[in-house]
Amino acid sequence: MASADGVPPESKGERIKRDSRFLRGTIEQGLSADSPGFERDDVQVLKFHGVYQQRLRNVQQTEGPDQAAAKHQSMVRVRIPGGRLTAIQFLELVRIADELGNGTLRATSRQGLQYHGVVKPKLKALIERINRAMLTTLGACGDVSRNVMVCPAPAATPARERVLGIAEDIARELSPATGAYHEIWLDGKKAEAGIAEEPFYGARYLPRKFKVGLAMPGDNCIDVFTHDLGIVPVVDNARLRGANLLIGGGLGMTHSRGDTFARLGSPLGFVAPEHVVEAVRTVAALFRDHGNRADRRHARLKYLVEQWGVERCRAEFESRAGFALTQSVKVEESQDHHHLGRHDSGDGTFYYGVYLANGRIGDQGEHRLRSALQVAVEELQPNVILTPQQNMLLAGLTEDGIERLERILDQHRVPRSAAVSPVRSHSLACVALPTCGLAITESERVMPALLDEFEGALEQLGLGHERINLRVTGCPNGCARPCTAEIAFVGRKPGRYDIFAGGSGTGDRLVGLYAEGIPLADLVETIRPLLLSWRDGRQPGEPFGDYYQRAHCGGERRHLLTGAETPAGGAESSESSA
Repeated sequence: MASADGVPPESKGERIKRDSRFLRGTIEQGLSADSPGFERDDVQVLKFHGVYQQRLRNVQQTEGPDQAAAKHQSMVRVRIPGGRLTAIQFLELVRIADELGNGTLRATSRQGLQYHGVVKPKLKALIERINRAMLTTLGACGDVSRNVMVCPAPAATPARERVLGIAEDIARELSPATGAYHEIWLDGKKAEAGIAEEPFYGARYLPRKFKVGLAMPGDNCIDVFTHDLGIVPVVDNARLRGANLLIGGGLGMTHSRGDTFARLGSPLGFVAPEHVVEAVRTVAALFRDHGNRADRRHARLKYLVEQWGVERCRAEFESRAGFALTQSVKVEESQDHHHLGRHDSGDGTFYYGVYLANGRIGDQGEHRLRSALQVAVEELQPNVILTPQQNMLLAGLTEDGIERLERILDQHRVPRSAAVSPVRSHSLACVALPTCGLAITESERVMPALLDEFEGALEQLGLGHERINLRVTGCPNGCARPCTAEIAFVGRKPGRYDIFAGGSGTGDRLVGLYAEGIPLADLVETIRPLLLSWRDGRQPGEPFGDYYQRAHCGGERRHLLTGAETPAGGAESSESSA
């Protein structure tokens, strides 16, 4: 409801940001207070610092300080543009997990790393250590530009090097400028009086998060259509010619709100390389000034693009930018590469992709993944790159280094990429229960058993060699990108999931709703008839998602950037079937 002067009232989240004094709140006082957790407003402000206070939802109600601390542990997220780490940085992050976390790390679907199980007495020391490793948690969460994603394949051409440099420039340009982070977590020095602490964001920051990702020609492993601003480089003769911009992508929605939806990015136009960073800043400013600040369910750029239309967005962009957009350039169709196994980097070295089940880096029984990675990185000193599929690349290796790495993996019972099935290697699951406060159902913890059952069904149908990208989330907020999956199980209510189908391996089409409220134990059996009909009714080489769209949806639509025809429900659609 609007106020008397016609201005919509600000949401509670907006009030918290405005009153936080540029992200200070009362966090310092909370750190020294004799309590296991932080107060409610500070919980929201902490997100900007990369910290999510979480309450374990399956902890028994018993007395005692240890139990109280366990119920108020935190997840801490490290912002790593493009997912790139040195060997020294990775080894330090592992040591921090042992000494100040729960002994594990988790690679995220945005190429960051998360610590889990961090209790308040260890929080400041953990963030100090991360910063001493020349990394930060600032801006990894909150209503700012999030971790900038970029195709993880090592840069071996001038175009790739330029794209990686642009990604780093974007991350610097849109990083929060407040002095609060250093005051609270690092040197304790106060910002000088009179300095404009947030010359771009202002006191209220953005209406909500803003996600930017850079693909590479022929490789859409970052799911570029799902970003608030997706950047598709155009390359001629290994040189970066410029980039197509895609505006208004986003996957989160709410089951009870029919006016929330997933949306794929729409073509905004083409820009020269030297204008890409300014273009990102301009779109972020447009969102800052016109995004919905009254209703957080609608406080994403996709809803503004849907309301205004792309033409008005383009006109507003050009009125702010110091350059004009030109028409989007047709590019080759992309594939969703997982980058697992051995690859030639093109510069005389190799990189090797190691599969991390749901991104979790830890030791479990004989499967000692964390130990294997620690030994390999200590001995071989590779560059470490996190992927959008929550896996890890070890780069800059020699032929001998590849052989040694595979021996280390074998010794620690870590499967080589060739032993990981196509379904498993393309699967994603969010954290969900017990730590995520938004989760309705399980996800990561049930994913191994779900994959076993799903792979078993494929084997029984003679489809064991086929690839289907399966994604599972504990709620409809889209952290594991379910809305572009070929099959997705999305938490609907405790113990029950909605089944979606029909996305694509190239990330340019949204799913449609197939079945509602299915118990966990029945998910694979519910989808089995679809798998059978795909086996018997597909055209030669037809992927599952394409078959589902053709056989169950019908119609043709043209791919946004290649001009090729794709089945209905594709990237031109603004809403999913949900």
